[in-house]
Amino acid sequence: MARPRRSRPALVTLTTDIGAAYAAQMKGVLARALPPGHVIDLAHDLTPHAVREAGFLLQAMARGFPPGTVHVAVVDPGVGGSRAPIVARCADGSVLIGPNNGVLGPLAVALGRPCAFRIERTGLAAGPRVGVTFDGRDLFAPAAAAAALGRRPESFGPPVRLRRLPGAPLRLSRRTAVGEVAHIDRFGNLVTNVPTDWAPAAPSSLDVVIGRARRLRLPLVTHYEALGRGRAGVLGSSFGLLEIAVDRGRADRRFRARTSTAVRFVRPRVPPGPLRG
Repeated sequence: MARPRRSRPALVTLTTDIGAAYAAQMKGVLARALPPGHVIDLAHDLTPHAVREAGFLLQAMARGFPPGTVHVAVVDPGVGGSRAPIVARCADGSVLIGPNNGVLGPLAVALGRPCAFRIERTGLAAGPRVGVTFDGRDLFAPAAAAAALGRRPESFGPPVRLRRLPGAPLRLSRRTAVGEVAHIDRFGNLVTNVPTDWAPAAPSSLDVVIGRARRLRLPLVTHYEALGRGRAGVLGSSFGLLEIAVDRGRADRRFRARTSTAVRFVRPRVPPGPLRG
């Protein structure tokens, strides 16, 4: 029986840590199956092997795409090993494709009610496999092309449990927020997993502990320029999370931080005001 085909193929997004040369080979596979304009590069320069950070970024980048989009993520340090290649269907009709190592988990949860299936190579119109270390080209790209053309996720193989990585530590109270650095952007800003709305609405200051460093009092501002060149501070990022930044500098170098570095924010105690009456 012929597989169903869409009247118009779905969009396919690509998110990887493999760099341009390897990504070009994946796009070559997709270009042979899909019309021009249906493949969108989200990123190919993610931190190598950083699965949890990649999951955070994939969710942030991809969740705004139209329902029914096919999202491919290849951050796959276990390629060729025991981890399963999967395709997952979400509540809005979007399809996620990649290794079952946790990278797809945050986006799957955001899009709702994911059902995952193992990708069996049998019946997949893929070219000859060259080695076992490039499932992005040899397995995920052909699967993405098939899904974009209307192949149902459940037809790829048996159901499997979608792996989700443990959530990053986060403890919030009225005065204290304890979390970690979730992402370091290309400017060296430390994007934490602490929601922006935890912080006071009005600009003020926060006591901050980054890793094992001493406690610092940093200004809480609304934009980078308010810090002044070379000064550090805290502001709400475009992710909806607090970030630690240095105006026209790199906070990661100044504070010797990396992803997963612990961060503690403390609202300074406000001295009592004058008695009224």
